[in-house]
Amino acid sequence: MRRRAVLTSALLAAVAAPGTARAAAPGPAVTARGTSQLDARALYFVSYNGLVNNNSFQKSGLLTYQGHQYAAWYTADRSAVVGRRALSSTSWATVTLGHRLKSDDSHNVISLGLSKTDGRLHLNMDSHSDGFFYVKSVAGLLDNPGSTSWSSAAFGAVQTTLDGLALTNQFTYPQFIATPEGRLQLSYRVGISGNGRNALAEYDGSRWTALGEWTSSTGTYTSAHGSSTARNMYLHGIDYDTTGRLHALFTWREQNNAVMCSGGGITNHDTGYVYSTDRGRTWRNDAGTVVATTGGTDQVAVTDAGLVVDPLDPDHSLMNQESQATDSAGRPHALISYVPGRFGQCTTNYVADRTANGRVFHLRKNASGSWQKTEIPVPLNSTQRTKLVLDRYDNAYAVLPHGRIAAASQSSGYTDWTLLHDGSGLNAFGEVVVDELRVRADNVLSFLYQEKSSGTTPSALRVADFALPT
Repeated sequence: MRRRAVLTSALLAAVAAPGTARAAAPGPAVTARGTSQLDARALYFVSYNGLVNNNSFQKSGLLTYQGHQYAAWYTADRSAVVGRRALSSTSWATVTLGHRLKSDDSHNVISLGLSKTDGRLHLNMDSHSDGFFYVKSVAGLLDNPGSTSWSSAAFGAVQTTLDGLALTNQFTYPQFIATPEGRLQLSYRVGISGNGRNALAEYDGSRWTALGEWTSSTGTYTSAHGSSTARNMYLHGIDYDTTGRLHALFTWREQNNAVMCSGGGITNHDTGYVYSTDRGRTWRNDAGTVVATTGGTDQVAVTDAGLVVDPLDPDHSLMNQESQATDSAGRPHALISYVPGRFGQCTTNYVADRTANGRVFHLRKNASGSWQKTEIPVPLNSTQRTKLVLDRYDNAYAVLPHGRIAAASQSSGYTDWTLLHDGSGLNAFGEVVVDELRVRADNVLSFLYQEKSSGTTPSALRVADFALPT
């Protein structure tokens, strides 16, 4: 009887304290699963310190849906190409589109988007403060990849409008965002660097509609050195969380170099944050106050209160368009990079100073509603950007230039950043393009990179895959 009583007590204790016997959530880890080759001779030229085939601000240059992965790039003869593979395969099938890159400008990327309402793949390409080129697939291509022919017949003609909707003749930075209902939105900049506004358009499965601009380029910003009256907002990302809230972290770039301590730096300053609860129609600051209406006269401006969540003056070569993500609780995270003050309070050579002393920081909103920032203890060794990924356990991964991967655990409060993969064997040029959807689809970190070359000699374009904790 005593033995039975002991066993019964143990069982009751286990039932009375659910979860006490569960294993702790695993920390971050990556297991290399190899690479696949998209193109042995992809177009290669360096401009603005980057490559046109893998600028990390593309959203998306690589994406996964219904067991297949899609990518887009320019091949050696400058042709725009879109590829597809089954996730179980390393072989890519390609379609050459009827467009060739018009200039050696690394901003003129190709971005992919998917509209779940009709199963189409959308591509926007080849623009930097000028006109864009747009292509969409036949309906159902993404829904039935195994039974739909992957050929030029699956794609419509190249257009210079969105099915007749002309947006602006100063178009840059296309980013497609799928809404929770399955619509597709397109984020883009109107205007030029230092004097531009962010805007949105939306596709409902039958037609595109311009929602309008939601940021302002006007107002006066004053630093310790001087003032500027024009600017643009650079997005670190624009993403829906699991509850349908749309998040955007950003930095401002001023037009007037007088705000800097030295003409050799860049005029980016501050990290700001806004969100929308109505699919981008209105925007709120961190405290929840409405600060803008898309397409209206009141837009997000540098003079608005409550926008800045991490202040920084223009003297530290802060990078624009870095990276963001949202965790399972809907809280926003971002990666930002700059030259910390311990290396001096005035960067005088943007390229040299960021390469020698640039550091990446993980910025996040915690459960109490405060913003926390942690330095990743891995030198940047580059001018370029780092991509953020969160796994199913909310562990954070920073994919640094050259394909290096650092990570931190959610359980530590993201204080245990360490390098998991040093990029060896990749020979990656710099920035990578991460497949944000594949992490959710099958727990694999997948990124596109291009091998180092010189001049304009074409080089291999590849996708590297790393398994994450299950």
